[in-house]
Amino acid sequence: MTPDDERFLRLAIGLAAKSRAGGNPPFGSLLVGPGGAVLAEDHNTTISDGDITAHPELKLARWAARELDPATAAATTMYTSTQPCGMCSGAIERSGLGRVVFALSVEQFMTLRPPLTWEGATLEGPALFDEARVPVTGYYT
Repeated sequence: MTPDDERFLRLAIGLAAKSRAGGNPPFGSLLVGPGGAVLAEDHNTTISDGDITAHPELKLARWAARELDPATAAATTMYTSTQPCGMCSGAIERSGLGRVVFALSVEQFMTLRPPLTWEGATLEGPALFDEARVPVTGYYT
């Protein structure tokens, strides 16, 4: 961890505080380009936007995929106040960003909030592997 990493993490933590002060969950993120400049920043707006996907990491990954060429994206670092969730991790991977630096790990974060309970949809599967693999096979090679 470099002094610059710590400085940018502190900015992400400040964005998380801004998010909380605005009535949203306390998460903030920023993108730092290869030259060390902040390219974009955002905070969680799931409450104010009424959008369960309005995580800052997802919003910035989408921005990077739209706005950065692949080489620049690969040389860009996301700094975020908390380790990205599964949804955001998938978007970050697809965006081509080269590095993610986070302050709180998932394990640390979970000690600061009540336990999560799954009261949502029932998950069933896997099923129909031979059929489901046909449209996927060869796509990623």
